[in-house]
Amino acid sequence: MPDKFLKPYDPSATESRIYAKWEKSGLFNPDNLTGDGKPYTIVMPPPNANGDLHAGHALFITLEDILIRFKRMQGYKALWIPGADHAGFETQVVYEKKLEKEGRSRFSMDPKQLYNEIFAFTLESKKHMEQQVRELGASCDWSREKFTLDPDVVKEVQKTFEKMFIDGLVYRGKRTVNWCSKHQTSLSDVETENTEEKSPFYYFKYGPFEIGTVRPETKFGDKYVVMHPDDPRYKDWEHGQRLEVEWINGPIMATVIKDIAVDMEFGTGVMTITPWHSQIDFEIAKRHGLDVEQIIDWHGKLLPIAEEFTGMKIAEARPKIVEKLASKGLLIKTDDNYTHITKRCYKCNTMIEPQTKEQWFVKMAPLAKMALESVNRGEVKFVPDNYEKIFRYWMENALDWNISRQIVWGIPIPAWFKNRESGNEEIIISREKPDGEGWDADTDTFDTWFSSGQWPLIVTGFPNGKDYTTYYPTDVMETGHDLIFKWIPRMVIFGLYLAKKAPFHTVYLHGLVNDAHGKKMSKSKGNVVNPLNLTDKYGTDALRMALVVGNTPGTDLSLSEDKVKGYKHFANKLWNISRFVFENTNLAQNNAELTQKDAELLAQVNALTKDITIDIEEFRIYMAAEKIYHYSWHEFADKILEESKPIFAGTDEDARQSRATLLLLLLTRILKLLHPFMPFITEEIYQSMPTKDAEYLMVAKWPS
Repeated sequence: MPDKFLKPYDPSATESRIYAKWEKSGLFNPDNLTGDGKPYTIVMPPPNANGDLHAGHALFITLEDILIRFKRMQGYKALWIPGADHAGFETQVVYEKKLEKEGRSRFSMDPKQLYNEIFAFTLESKKHMEQQVRELGASCDWSREKFTLDPDVVKEVQKTFEKMFIDGLVYRGKRTVNWCSKHQTSLSDVETENTEEKSPFYYFKYGPFEIGTVRPETKFGDKYVVMHPDDPRYKDWEHGQRLEVEWINGPIMATVIKDIAVDMEFGTGVMTITPWHSQIDFEIAKRHGLDVEQIIDWHGKLLPIAEEFTGMKIAEARPKIVEKLASKGLLIKTDDNYTHITKRCYKCNTMIEPQTKEQWFVKMAPLAKMALESVNRGEVKFVPDNYEKIFRYWMENALDWNISRQIVWGIPIPAWFKNRESGNEEIIISREKPDGEGWDADTDTFDTWFSSGQWPLIVTGFPNGKDYTTYYPTDVMETGHDLIFKWIPRMVIFGLYLAKKAPFHTVYLHGLVNDAHGKKMSKSKGNVVNPLNLTDKYGTDALRMALVVGNTPGTDLSLSEDKVKGYKHFANKLWNISRFVFENTNLAQNNAELTQKDAELLAQVNALTKDITIDIEEFRIYMAAEKIYHYSWHEFADKILEESKPIFAGTDEDARQSRATLLLLLLTRILKLLHPFMPFITEEIYQSMPTKDAEYLMVAKWPS
């Protein structure tokens, strides 16, 4: 028996040594695998290169590594492509917090200096993050690692933008966008959080009409009163009719507009519009050629149109505006229990202000149609399957996608402008500066989802790379269920648009990792579990099992330290099991004939192997993990090893040889079945096996 089994199992003395051997072997690279296996590919969702890995990262790395190790052992050319995401807005927010602590602000910095500082910060974070991925046991091919700001990535993303512009799928237009006044950038719909809130709902007298609003601060420019053309209550009012009404800062001339956008069933069926600060109002104004005037500035303060309220923040101005209207007898009533949905920035919780701004947009309707048709053809399947409905909902209700961000950190939009202030603006889409004088580069950068949406294509070398030919489409996209409407649709539409093929066959969605009480982890609650702290304490294998057992696809998982500690005990049990087997089988003959009882025990594990294989292939990973755990501890250790003790103490040599042979067979089987889940300890034990069918367990043959 090897001397190391005389001591307790020590993950800290094992894991880095084992991983270094794996990486040095080159076997993470499928080009170095023997045989003619079919390709099997997973693209790693690239972690943000701006900080430590969290429990959600640990979960996806564990699940994807299980699939890759399983397929590699089955003889596939298993390729897992790692990457890192510059993460645009998210990383800039992280860096802005760092600047705040240093007493600096990005708004007082030269954009180039800011970019260079964030770049240096990101590269350092990226190096740290990638080491943490290694520590979690990820058997990905580091020789193919990509970063979303690699020069070739930037080039391909910009080429896609050029192609989409030529194809009429990208346009520049003045539309209402989600504006974060704190971070001074527009955000896409998926970067805002809809929250249900209670706000006072005010009813005001507007000439002969009654209007309702939760936002009186936008009403300074409301000089149009709109009603449905078929509303019988207002049949005596004509479209275009003008009337004088007393309003916030005195009398104004209002114009009657008849438009079918008005909901006759809501309130009085009459509304005033603020076209600059509402997409619905903007569309009405566009249809009728109405004036569009900004009321609230880019910092969330009222503009001079508000007169005495100029420069006030919304929260300060709102009650004062209502008080003034009430003093004029124009406040009819207030509903203090009105519940409505508000949008907030998903990073700072600032109330989103709809603002009208020239931005780049992607036409989503034709792309969403392609995605739906692909799902209809069965090219993309979802695990669990109920997420298909969510995917369909977002594609059936897709809004044009604002891809412009007013931040320096990201991939520049390859557009050039001339005569921007003259009213005769010229635009050229080009990665290089156009010939001639007066051209200014677009200062906006792409929404990070525009680049990461092309990730499966880019990392496989679309359109002409060898990997693209061999490994695209990929097999599984495994990611969090919260990305079903953010990242998944964008990858599908880019794959279909550029390559005419969906980028993956299966979407496996895991849930959030919550704390031990099922609460969402957050720094403010102080309940964030750092996975690397747990691996330092209990070993990576223990954390991996704790993340997988009981974790059904698509559902949130509660992670407690006690659960991880429990699987550390299991690792110790496996070590002790191996010690017992090695102590009692050193004289075993490999070809010893099994007794009938031992043959039945071997048949039992063969049946278990079949079950576990099917479970993994059908993405019941949690069931496979639980089955091999229970077999190892409660069947093999508690029963078979206990039954073996009197056999080895007895004098029946045939029975002893049969049992010794059986134990070596069963231990080998356990190590192989457990390896995808607990790669470190299984590899460490396997290296001491008297007979091996491969140099490393990670490329040993999966039992059939």
